[in-house]
Amino acid sequence: MSDRIAQFSALVTQQPENALFRFSLAQALQSAGSDRQAEAIEHYQLCVEARADWMMPRILLGKLLISTGKAAKARPILEEALSLAIRQDHEEPAAELRGILDNL
Repeated sequence: MSDRIAQFSALVTQQPENALFRFSLAQALQSAGSDRQAEAIEHYQLCVEARADWMMPRILLGKLLISTGKAAKARPILEEALSLAIRQDHEEPAAELRGILDNL
């Protein structure tokens, strides 16, 4: 796993504005375990800020915030993801997000 983190960290260093590299780094950090969650949150947040129409980082950021005890911060992000899912006709993510939001 640390190979993926190193790979994407190097890419982010070379191109810090590249949201796709940041997204991949966030996923690698999240997979690495609880000691890397804060770093993953930071990169997901930058992805959310980079593109107003990008649903997936909002979903993953929201889920990660919930898992780290920050459900109140997760709610607006997940609501925004749900809105995107509906507008973009992504039925399965929309259903999943409704379920998550209903349980918050």
